Amino acid sequence: MKKIAIDQLADEIMAGLEEYADLATESVKQVVKKSGQTVRKEIKTNAPKDTTAYQKSWSVKTERETSTQLHLIVHSRNRYQLAHLLEHGHAKRGGGRVKGQPHILPAQEVGIKQLESDIEKELKR
Repeated sequence: MKKIAIDQLADEIMAGLEEYADLATESVKQVVKKSGQTVRKEIKTNAPKDTTAYQKSWSVKTERETSTQLHLIVHSRNRYQLAHLLEHGHAKRGGGRVKGQPHILPAQEVGIKQLESDIEKELKR
């Protein structure tokens, strides 16, 4: 352990905090990417099985990334019109309704739980 003068203590503490913040930011970004992939896989697994094109259309896109933030979007690339209809149901042409098949909201909840637990694990290391 090196010795420092009392007037340099604040600078040393700040340097240590900045180093921790950089490490924590990178760890959290990796966890966010992992959670985004988990949500995509969950949606693909639980999506209605009528056509595989809808299941295969799900992807993860980086919306914005800065030095301290990462925003991801999990979306259907070319079947986005179906997502709301399949999730919540819709009216049929000749009358009546088609029951919704929730597959996006459960995947989101799984992703949130994983994100919270993984962030907690990473920051405790």
